[in-house]
Amino acid sequence: MRNENERFVEMGKRIRARRLSLKMKQMELAEKVDISNNHISSIERGIERPGLDSFIRICDVLDVTPDYLLLGSMKSNDVPKNITDNLKLCTDEEIRLVEAMTQYLVEQHKK
Repeated sequence: MRNENERFVEMGKRIRARRLSLKMKQMELAEKVDISNNHISSIERGIERPGLDSFIRICDVLDVTPDYLLLGSMKSNDVPKNITDNLKLCTDEEIRLVEAMTQYLVEQHKK
């Protein structure tokens, strides 16, 4: 079983990955969350933990659910975890493209 520090390191990695996928600088996230750049840096490295208010604002700014940042996504509907994790990092336009591609594959499979 993972220790507590490893969980926060993983959460920090997810925060960083999501921030980068949004092409957001660390300073920009810090400003939007209303905490220091050093604190965001420490959170992303798993050294410090955000307070509840800051955590909620991070989720809002990054447009992710708390369970995603805390736990990563769970395997749902037999879709491998890495696929669901990556989909959570996609923009709305990218999700629509994935949906269209999936629909195309389903239609091809029916033929």
